Amino acid sequence: MSTAITETCVQTSIHAPLPVHRDPAAVFAALGDPTRLTLINRLSEGGGRSIASLSEGIPLTRQAVSKHLQVLETAGLVTSRRVGRESRYAVKPETFEVVRSYLEEVTAHCAGVLSELRARANR
Repeated sequence: MSTAITETCVQTSIHAPLPVHRDPAAVFAALGDPTRLTLINRLSEGGGRSIASLSEGIPLTRQAVSKHLQVLETAGLVTSRRVGRESRYAVKPETFEVVRSYLEEVTAHCAGVLSELRARANR
């Protein structure tokens, strides 16, 4: 794909309405970290999980894992609830549905721009 076509897709999609219920940049930034992706994968197995269970096998302190979970929660990707003395975290599937929908809209928009550019180039 040429740079001009890529830039056109990016430029035109920036001005499109952003349907993510929170700041889309925060959502994508939260998902852009390997540790947070690992946590999301573990949480996607279902049920609420404690920081202690989520920390297993991750070469970070529980405090560091807790900070990563706070980023995910602030971005609206996970929820937490207190159960006794510990917090239990779970994925918020509805946020991922909104993100998926947003990515589909951007993809469709760029596909439309690419089709238009191809049609113009073939004239």
